[in-house]
Formats: sequence, structure tokens, C-alpha cells
Amino acid sequence: MNQPRKRIYVSVPHMGSNELRYVQEAFETNWISTVGPNITAFEKAIQDRVGLPAVALSSCTAAIHLALRLVGVAEGDEVFSPSLTFIGGVNPILYLGAKPVFLDCDAGSWNLDPNVLQDALKTKAERKCLPRAVIVTHLFGRCADMDPILEVCGRYGIPVVEDAAEALGSLYRGRSAGVFGAVGTFSFNGNKILTTSGGGVLVSQNEEWVSQARYWSRQARDVGGAFEHSDLGYNYAMSNVLAGIGRGQMEILDQRVQQRRDVALRYRSALADIQGVEFPRETPGDFETYWLSRILIDEARLGVTRDSILQVLEAYNIEARPVFHPMHLQKPFLRAERFGGAVSEDISRRGICLPSSSSLSAEEQDLVIAVVRETIGASRETQTANRGCLDA
Repeated sequence: MNQPRKRIYVSVPHMGSNELRYVQEAFETNWISTVGPNITAFEKAIQDRVGLPAVALSSCTAAIHLALRLVGVAEGDEVFSPSLTFIGGVNPILYLGAKPVFLDCDAGSWNLDPNVLQDALKTKAERKCLPRAVIVTHLFGRCADMDPILEVCGRYGIPVVEDAAEALGSLYRGRSAGVFGAVGTFSFNGNKILTTSGGGVLVSQNEEWVSQARYWSRQARDVGGAFEHSDLGYNYAMSNVLAGIGRGQMEILDQRVQQRRDVALRYRSALADIQGVEFPRETPGDFETYWLSRILIDEARLGVTRDSILQVLEAYNIEARPVFHPMHLQKPFLRAERFGGAVSEDISRRGICLPSSSSLSAEEQDLVIAVVRETIGASRETQTANRGCLDA
């Protein structure tokens, strides 16, 4: 195999036909700042898609920060979070002076394990120190099992904040990710299914909360001409220019989701015969976007490590990444309380995120598949030769 002339990335922006037009309109009409028709249209497109009022923000991290404040998280409170997640969904807990408590994931879905959550809430109830909120991440575009999560959280009166950063377009029981909890959040970072180059969205069934989030995101400036502020605010508003990109991207969401799904299903088909390459379990009836296609490497069966596969892919100028490092192993959170963690650690140690861009060509994906198969095949040949030498 020859090295590709250009690098193959894990996930790159993929523009459509109208994004540039909306951005140009923003320049032509001088709506460059944090108000304008693109923001209005972008928020409406989100609302039409998920069925809840929305506010466009500077990032999903900002959205989670505001979401936690909306549900009442304050200094000294505890907030439950999956350990297998991205740190941008956890740092807002610290912004508010609260304490994260990390929960293990389910081995099949890689999402928050409802059984671990139930045990953790029972333990906290017995200690009379229930968390103020539970963050649920829909990891890599796969919806968490929300029914049992909502049931147990409802039993204890704990609000749920959905981190659907990676799951726009995903469905759980026929409904959009992000609409089940008290507040939902989405990301439009550069590597997501859709992008505004950088940005996020907050949604909620509570329209007053959405208005409150919009108010906080604009420095909590009071209504009127004077620069009066009655509350703590933030510079979290999205610009009308970036909203123009998002407006165009929303028009092609279904197409981009299908392209990602096609990539993921092709990986499954091409690697399904390899004993020792595992895929996350699919849930019948749910709809996953496959933001990132990922595999688990059974190192004992294959005789090859996760890192050695990553190294060979890199030698072919192919970017692939490990799965997120569990939060309970990260330096800022080493003293945080946790419930379980072995499953998250195992998935992190053996997981690989493969190139998954909606613009990934068949030829590029063929190369990725060929490198993975060749690397595993070479390892097996070495194992066989070594066994032969031992037998001799």
C-alpha cells in the first residue's frame, strides 16, 4: 500500500451549498455581531428539528454551564456525570464550584450504565447527600438508555441535563436526543456532524429557562438603553456570521447523518469477520448518527495492541484516535468520588475511533480498512511463526 498524498482525518467539516451565501448576507447587511437574522433562522431550524425552543451559544461547554445553573447547581453541590466522556462536558461543574461524581458506563453501549446510576443514587440517599443534577452524555452519537435513567432520577427528584454534543440527529424511542431531560445541549464544533466552526445550542421544554439562558449569554444586560446588570452573565452568545454557517448546515443534516451511517456500516461489514474486533452494541428501534465509528481491540485474541494499530495508521498518514480517557483518571479529578470505573477504563484502553467524516471517500475508507486488516494479519502471522519456533 502506498501512503496517501493527503492526510485522512478522523472528522472534518463538510460544507453544503448555502452556508457561504448566508455568511455573505451577514456581511452585506452588516449583521456581524451577536444579533441578526441568521441567529433567528438557525434557532428556528433547531426548534423545528428537535421540537423545543433553542438558544444559540458560543459552545456546547457554555450550554452545559448555563444548563447546570438553570437546574440550580451551586457551590458545594455534587453533580453526577459519566466518567467516559469529553472533559468539556465536565468542566462546567467546576465553574460553578460544584463537585463531580463519576459513574461507570455500560459495556455494550459505552453510555452511562442505569444500574450504576441507581446504585449510586441509593447510596447517596442513604447518606442524605443526593446530587443536584445528573449529566447524561450521548457518546459518539449513540443515545443513552433514557427510560431507566429518567425513571430513577425522577424517583429521587434529580434533574437530568443531556450532553447531546455528539448526537444531533440521533433518536431514542423515535424522539430526538436532547429533549428528554430538563435541559439539552448540542455542539457545533468543527469536528461534529454539523459545524458553525465553533458553537453550541441549549434547548428546554421550559421556555422561560431558554430566555434566561439567552439573557445570561449576553452578559445579563437588563432591558433598556442603559448598561444595567442585575445578575451575573457571560459572553456566550453566538455571532450572526457563525449562525449563517449553522443555518446552511441544518438544511443538510439528514444527508450528513446518512453519510456518516454509511461509513460506519461499511466498517462493520468490512471488519465483521475478524475475531477480536468488536463494535458497540446496537439497540433495535433507536437511530444512531455514528458521529464517530469506533472499534474495540481484543489484544489477547489478535496479538496486537490498540496503540500499535494507531501507530501503523499514522505511518500511512491516517488520523485515528483513542476513545476518551475516563474522567476519574484525569489529573483535575483524581480525588473525585466515583462509582465503578473498570468498564470505562477497559473501553478507553482498547477503543479506536476511525476516520468518520461525511466527506470520506470510498477510496480513503478502503485504505483505512486495508491498513487495519494488514496490521492484524501481520501480527497473527508473527504469532503463528513464534508458536512454530516454540513447538520446534
